[in-house]
Amino acid sequence: MPLNIGWTGILLLVLIALLIFGPSKLPQLGKAIGTTIREFRLGTKELMDGEEDESIKGNIK
Repeated sequence: MPLNIGWTGILLLVLIALLIFGPSKLPQLGKAIGTTIREFRLGTKELMDGEEDESIKGNIK
């Protein structure tokens, strides 16, 4: 389900994060979120590639 967040919503989330975590923790938080998203995308890509390989093998038999 896609999130329909506009620029004002993103700005509001950043301001709330700034208030909660403070300016010194935001770079660490951003890096952690980026790493998590990258790993999630890699995992889903590997999963999809695995399903494609299985469907190709099934068609060969």
